[in-house]
Amino acid sequence: MKKKRLELGVTTFAETLPNPKTGNVISQDLRLQQIIEEVKLAEKVGLDYYGVGEHHRKEFAASAPAVILSAAASVTKTIKLGSAVTVLSSDEPVRIYQQFATLNAISKGRAEITAGRGSFIESYPLFGYDLNDYDALFEEKLNLLLKIRDQEIVSHQGKHRPSMNQLGVYPRTQYPLMIARGVGGSPESVLNAAIAGIPLFLAIIGGQPIRFKPYVDLYLQRWQHKHPSFIAVHSHGFITENVTHLENELFDSMASVSYTKASLKASLQPDGALYAGTPEVVAKKIITFSKAMGIDRFTLHVSVGYMEHELVLQTIRLFGEKVKPIIDQAYRS
Repeated sequence: MKKKRLELGVTTFAETLPNPKTGNVISQDLRLQQIIEEVKLAEKVGLDYYGVGEHHRKEFAASAPAVILSAAASVTKTIKLGSAVTVLSSDEPVRIYQQFATLNAISKGRAEITAGRGSFIESYPLFGYDLNDYDALFEEKLNLLLKIRDQEIVSHQGKHRPSMNQLGVYPRTQYPLMIARGVGGSPESVLNAAIAGIPLFLAIIGGQPIRFKPYVDLYLQRWQHKHPSFIAVHSHGFITENVTHLENELFDSMASVSYTKASLKASLQPDGALYAGTPEVVAKKIITFSKAMGIDRFTLHVSVGYMEHELVLQTIRLFGEKVKPIIDQAYRS
């Protein structure tokens, strides 16, 4: 069945990396304030979603996504607001539910949680968790989080979190709270998302994105639920109408996050994982990939490494004003 429309969104980690040319570093105060400006613009140009990823290191200012998103909710009306991701393994499911249920009430149903184990591990020692329990922590806490969302009164017996016996968790709101599973490349995680009947959020940040197609197929094959499945993808990107110095400018930005000139060049190819270039180039690449994969939402992560805030805003503006109409037309035809 042809999907009527592809949702489009933007994600950020609130990067505070040094300017590679000057060595200057933006204050974390200012970077967090800039996110609110980005969310407002994303809604203004018609994007569907804005996500904030959790990190606990000096290169990123977003250690408390729910707080940032609550501020964004107060100045927006329609855009969906989510974590991308919440590092659930090192957090407390009751508090995560309470924070995002509160955000869901304030935003009138626009809150989303994407729960993951995290590609960085600094939160584990920070909050006193053993990395040897990396997988088990997540599975137990995700099961509890889903139970709390679906049941007002909850009992829990587990190994990594204290027991609960018939306790209520509040607030309960009239708006459904979306909880997705963030996956970086584990077939087992994809399978568990399908079995649990929750949305899948794939992080595709390198190599050839189409290699994730078997994961999408596995998820859909094992989907046995009455409600519709939902698949989102997050990939790095940058949009400009002037590509004269695109490759060099991107390399300056991305060298700090382990891109080499060779990997950057490969990622810019039509089958690569970086969605960068003119609106027409980016739109074509997203359409080709998204239709081949059968996904429901594509999110562009910007910035990657250091990037001037004006260029981040430029990417968001062009994504909504120039890329989105091309994609919408392709999905209608």
